[in-house]
Amino acid sequence: MPYEFLSEEWMTEAKRLRDEAGTPATPPAHTVRMNQVITGAPFNDGAEIKVFMDTTDGQVNLDLGELENPDLTVTVDYDTAKAIFVEQNAQAGMQAFMAGKIKVQGDMTKMMAMQQTPPDADAIALAEKIKEMTA
Repeated sequence: MPYEFLSEEWMTEAKRLRDEAGTPATPPAHTVRMNQVITGAPFNDGAEIKVFMDTTDGQVNLDLGELENPDLTVTVDYDTAKAIFVEQNAQAGMQAFMAGKIKVQGDMTKMMAMQQTPPDADAIALAEKIKEMTA
């Protein structure tokens, strides 16, 4: 059953898939504590959705909510976030950034470092499963 990207149901299923995949063979190359503010979600009457990503324990932890004292906060529209995270379309992210559709507050070098490292086979396999379960 497909779930709407970033809905509570989607987040629950994404975490289940991550847990099922187990500890990645290769931990994230960079540590980052990032808050994300997603605007314009179609299922949320356009209200902001707050999501965080934390890799400080060697895994990519993504959940609804926000971290205290993040390295950076990224504000992006829903369609761009979906293109980046679900479709793994780095080009869409770069184009949105250049067009001013992505706002970054904090340590931008952390975000840039993450983009420099290609995903390993485990991350690609998990991304494909997440893509399949996303509406």
